[in-house]
Order: sequence, then structure tokens, then C-alpha cells
Amino acid sequence: MVILGISCWYHDAAATLLIDGRIAAAAAEERFTRIKHDNAFPTRAVEWCLSWVGLSINDIDMVVFYEKPIIKFDRLMRQHIAGFPRTRKMFTDTIGSWFDSRLEMKKVLKREIEYTGELSYVRHHEAHMASSYFLSPFFDAVLLSLDGVGEWATTMTGLAKGKTIRLEKEIRFPHSLGLLYSTITSFLGFSVNESEYKVMGLAAFGDPGAFREQFRTLVQTNADGSFALNMKYFDFVAGERMYTQEMSELFGVAPRRANDRMKSVYENIAAGLQERLEEIVILLLRKLYVQYKIPRLCLSGGVALNSVLNGKITKNTPFTDILIPPDPGDGGASMGAALFYWNSLHKRKSEVSFSPYLGPSFADEQIEEMLKLSGLLYRKLSRESLLDAVSTALKNKKVVGWFQGRMEWGPRALGNRSILASPLDGNMKELINKKVKHREPFRPFAPVVRIEDVNKYFEAPRKRSRPEEWMLEVYPFSEEGKKSAPATVHVDGTGRLQSVRRESNPLYFDLITAFGEKTGIPILLNTSFNVAGEPIVCTPKDALSCFLGTGIDILVLGRYIVRKNTTNPTNTTNTTNE
Repeated sequence: MVILGISCWYHDAAATLLIDGRIAAAAAEERFTRIKHDNAFPTRAVEWCLSWVGLSINDIDMVVFYEKPIIKFDRLMRQHIAGFPRTRKMFTDTIGSWFDSRLEMKKVLKREIEYTGELSYVRHHEAHMASSYFLSPFFDAVLLSLDGVGEWATTMTGLAKGKTIRLEKEIRFPHSLGLLYSTITSFLGFSVNESEYKVMGLAAFGDPGAFREQFRTLVQTNADGSFALNMKYFDFVAGERMYTQEMSELFGVAPRRANDRMKSVYENIAAGLQERLEEIVILLLRKLYVQYKIPRLCLSGGVALNSVLNGKITKNTPFTDILIPPDPGDGGASMGAALFYWNSLHKRKSEVSFSPYLGPSFADEQIEEMLKLSGLLYRKLSRESLLDAVSTALKNKKVVGWFQGRMEWGPRALGNRSILASPLDGNMKELINKKVKHREPFRPFAPVVRIEDVNKYFEAPRKRSRPEEWMLEVYPFSEEGKKSAPATVHVDGTGRLQSVRRESNPLYFDLITAFGEKTGIPILLNTSFNVAGEPIVCTPKDALSCFLGTGIDILVLGRYIVRKNTTNPTNTTNTTNE
């Protein structure tokens, strides 16, 4: 049975293809259109998924959409009526798209991909929960989904056992932790639905106590773990911006404009926000554990991308094992929708042998054809020679664009579309932010270590599940870790850890090992292969463009190692096999 899961029209459109319950291919639309967070119908992602497995549109048995548009439309209409006339512009700007597309999904499928077959819908938070639980090794688990808003729900709790997901309680719009975080993101001068992670990184520089009482005024908690926003301070229901003038008065400072200098007061606001988010979610999780007495948690929704929060859950709640999918947000809901439908047809939970490497890959012949046209110096090396050359370059403080195999699923670069560097020199962080990534200087980089070295360099719990393998948890470095990898140590002594098992990514693992043999420190600095404002690279052409437009020193495309021409710019192609 061939099932196609689709998410789109809010942000991070994506497609996932299941064949007899096996995840065959999955990709975000942004990787093909090169529009970051592209929310359009994922036509190119669907076409690529089918081409990867050699199928056509007529081979699809079921398309599953990641939310129920009728219910969402009901919420938007009620929101408009309650806020009229202030909601007039919002209504007129969006109503046409609903009647042209969102309420006419079958027509859209026919128009975009010529599909006329069966169509099913899954509730938004069901899709999120399925994207977590059905990738987990658990037979039963507590479920929590947190995001901006789905149809009506912003927060959903549930219980999973076997193949069944049971929705339990929900918190409804406008009371939303995702919208709280987005509102403060906007107040701090960053773009909503794109830069929340910047606020998370900025929070480490601030004092959460400076605005602790203000954030308790903004969002209150109840004895059962639920919460409510004080809507006096929020304007996203009807207004042109997300916050009211009263929020500025509460904080005693004007909103930051995008290009303004970052002041300590804004760092303190970010810190207060992060602390309040953690307090609320940890309280809710403690209440859920008391209710169910199950120590396994599946966490999903856009808020589950907050890796600082994630890293504190096992320390501050009774949950001992957590599964967070590589893409817990809306893109990942395409996978959840497909998995939810598949498992609803079967008596037992399907066993999923999951790898996050689900996107396009390119043969040596395709790579070399492009390199010949580029006029750049390149060599094709044996596996052993490649590992030796790249680990030596990293030891010598070169920045390496690393492009291997199938592209990763989700927003994190997990070693197949990565920029790598030595973490041994603390100045490397500033160099890469300025000359390569072209982004804010406060932004940290992730340390990547072999799974057997995690507890040597980090204060991290041992778990059956794998959120740290997918770069979804921040942990404190050990004292040895701080000394060993200063370029990846954030200002608060933490790092967004990625651990690697050899069976998951042998070449990546062996490169870390080779670097460790040369330096005594088996840790690398890893960041996504892109520059600020662009999606992670997908194709060799994307990688070459990023390489030539940044301060990356060396590009590795599969077995090919490429250097920039410094002299004799013509007729410089040089191919050697070793």
C-alpha cells in the first residue's frame, strides 16, 4: 500500500511517502524551491518522493492531509466575527485562499499533481503525536503536542498503547505557548515562525529574574498544569501585530526593531520567556506523570524544537525516556499523518526501522559532471584517503562543507548536509558566524560526538530513544568538554548535542574518529550547510553555490574534495584517483 502524507499552507510544507508502512522518502518543499520555510503545496517534494521509488501518481492508494480544514475554517470565521471590524483586513487577505484551495483539497490535488484518488484527513495534533509515537520503540507512552495552533487546539495531551493514539485533553486558541514564544520573538525584532530558535539562543545571555514577574503576568498556570495567556497583552487574534501597547508598558521598553543593536534588556526578556516556557511545560509534564504513571514520553509540535527545554525534561520530571522526532513541527506532521493512517489499518503498531536520511542523494557521475563544468580543482579519493585529508584539514582549522548521501529529514543538519570545523579554537565560532553563515554573533554551534563519548564530555542522561542523535536536546558540558571544545560551548556552558552511532552514519562517525586520532579530541563543530536566510543545501549545485559564496575552505561532495581556485582561474580541473 502506498500512502502519501502532506502538510502545507501554514509553514514548512513537506511530503512523506510510505510503502507498506515503511518510510521510503520524505522531504520539505523548501529544499527544492530554495524558499526558506516554503508553505506552498509541496508539488516538488511529492514529485521527488515518487521519482525516488520509481512510482507514479496512479500508484498512490491514499493521500493523507495533516489537519482538518473545515474545523480550522470554523475557528477562523469565529475569530473574524468576534474581532470585527478590526479583523477585516486579515479576513479579506486570507478568505480567498480558503475557497480556492484549503476547502477544495481534491481540486488542489488534481491541479498540482494530477491525483484523483482517495483522500483522508487527520487532526493536526494527531499528526504531530503520530510523528513521534510511531517512530518510538515504546509499546505505550504519554503524548504531548505543543505548537502555535492547529484547528482549535494549541496543546494536546494523549495516551498511546499499541497501535492506538487516544486524545485526552486540549487547550484551545488563543492560549498557546507557541504563540507566546512567537509574540516575544516579534517583540524582540525577529521574524515569526522562523527565528524563535534565535530567541532561545539569546536567552542564555540574559537574566531571567529581571522579568520573571512580568512573564507570570503574561501567562498564568492552573493547578492541573493548564495555562492561559493574559490577552490584554496580545493582539494576534485581531490585530496587525502580535502584541499590544500594554506589553511595551509591562516591560518598560519599546519593541526592538530588526536592525537595532541588541541591548541587555532584550536579552533579559528572552531569558524570562525561556524560563517561563520551561516552568509551564515541566509543571504540565509532572501532572501528566501523576495521572498516567508511565515514564515514557513522546513530545511533538513546533515547541518541541526548543532543545533547551527538551534537555531539562528528564532532570526535572519523572519521565525517564523521551522520543522527539527529527522534525516535530509542521513539516514532520506530513510523516505523522501518513503513519497515523497506516497504523489505523492494522492490529499492531508497525515496527519502523527509522533513519532520518530520507531525502535526495546523487551518484558520483552526477557530481563529477557538475564539477567538470565548474572549472574548479577537485580530486576523487578513496574512502580512507578522504577521511585522512578531511580530518587533517579540520585539524589545520579549515572550514569544510560536507555533502554526503541522502539529505536529512527535519531542520537539523545531521552529518549529510553539514558545515564542519574544529571545535578546539574558541575563535572558530566568530569566524564561521561572520565569514560563512553571515548571521548574528551570539548564535552557537553544535558539538557532534560519538555515542560512546557522550558522558565523557556532557552531563546527559542515558535513554533508549534518540533525541540527542537528532540534535534536539541541549545539555551542560562536563568540565573536560568545556576545555576540549570551546568553539561549541555556549555562554551558559551548554551545547546542543548531536551524538552519532556508527551504524547510523558510518562515514560521519569515522571522520569524528579520525579527527580524534589526530587531535586527541573526538568532537567536531557541526552546523547546517547554508547561509542565513536560505534552506539547507539539497543538491551538489546548491552546495557549490554556498561554497563559492562563503568563507568555506574545502568542499567535500561524496568522494570528491574540491578547493577554490586561487591562481590560474581557467583550465584548472584536475581529477585524481587515490
